[in-house]
Parts: sequence; structure tokens; C-alpha cells
Amino acid sequence: MSTYVLVHGAWHTGAELESVAAPIRAAGHRVYTPTIKGNRPGDAKTTGLKEAIQSIVDYLAENDLKEVVLLGHSYGGMVITGVADLAPERIRRLVYWNAFVPNNGESLNDMVPPQYVGLFDAIAAERGDGSVVLPFPIWREAFINDADLELAKRAYDILNPHPLKTFTDKIALKTNPAEMQLAKSYLNCTEDVALPHSYPWHPRLSEKLGLFRLVQVRGSHELCFSDPVRLATAIMEAGRD
Repeated sequence: MSTYVLVHGAWHTGAELESVAAPIRAAGHRVYTPTIKGNRPGDAKTTGLKEAIQSIVDYLAENDLKEVVLLGHSYGGMVITGVADLAPERIRRLVYWNAFVPNNGESLNDMVPPQYVGLFDAIAAERGDGSVVLPFPIWREAFINDADLELAKRAYDILNPHPLKTFTDKIALKTNPAEMQLAKSYLNCTEDVALPHSYPWHPRLSEKLGLFRLVQVRGSHELCFSDPVRLATAIMEAGRD
């Protein structure tokens, strides 16, 4: 039996990963789905990256979790990298699911196309509370392109405004991911165009892990909605010894 901690991406909460957690639990593993600070109901949207990372470090400590397979989705890659830097003794393997892989001093915005940076800045300025939302056309075509329209709309309605500061803050690491003495996997959904294929998740970001296991699965950036069972199987493949 393994212990999995599934860390969601931007605009999500841990609740959206429960449909993925269920098949992993059914296979005999323990699974936790925390919500990062800044995405909890009622959280201020001024939360920065350091606070977001610390919230998951605290979660592992409060639940006394050890030998963890720590997965991060998308923005969650920023968070799990920071957690691994602060609490490596609690982690057995890192799994990056179409996730950002930062080196010391990098922000999430440093790893996305310039048009996203401009779009998010404009949306945050219009909203005025430090948060950014994802326009539905981008969600539909780039994030959940393997779902029908009804599912895309239903999933979109669940999303919550995300703190822009977690995108602009630069991470502070003692050790870059490639030098971390932890097992690492990269889980790549092959139809994921949330980042364009000319600016890919894999191998552009995955190669920053140094030695890693690659697991590829058919699906979009939001496979947690469109086929959670398929995703769960891939996560267990990525997380096994």
C-alpha cells in the first residue's frame, strides 16, 4: 500500500480530484486531496506562492504523512517542488502531471507563453481583487478538449478564481529538481494543449527533473474530469516503485 497526496492545479480545489482518488483507494492505497491555500472557500486572493507551498507542507505534518507519493497537476508542480525542498523526508516520489517544473528563482509566468501572461494580467486588473479566472473559450478548446460541451460547462462552473500572485512570485529553492535526491515521474497527457505543442510540457519542462520516469496517457489537461479512471491508472503507474 502506498500513500498518495494529490495536489490540484490553478482554479481547482482538492474536491475535483476525489473522482481520481476513488479508483486509487479501490486498489488498496491511501489517498489525500488537500486544497492549497488561496483556493479554499473564503481564502483571500492575495495569497502568494510561499504561503501556498507552506499550506501543503503543513498538511503533510498535521496528518503525519510519510513515504508519500506527492503528485502536482499544472500549477501544483510549483507547489510540490517547494514542498519537496522544505520537507524531502516525507516524500518517496514526486509525480508531475502536466505540471510546471521550476528551478530556483523561476515563476510560473516564466514558463508560459507571453500571451497568457498578458491575458492574466488584464483579467486580474479588471477583477481588482488579486484573482484571475480562465475564459471559457480557452477552457473549452485548450484545457478540456477531450470532453463534450455539457461536461466542459459543468466542470467550468466548479472552478474558482485563482490568486495571480502565485503565478508571478518566483520560487526560492535550496535545491533544483534535477539535483533533488528523490524519485521523480512525469505524467504527460498527449492531447494536452493548455500549453501549445510548440511550447510543450514534455520534454521542455520534464527534462528539468534530471532522472525521471515518463508515463504517457491519452487525454487533455483536465483528464480528471473527462476520464478519471484512466488518469488514476496512469498515476499508479507513475507512483509505483
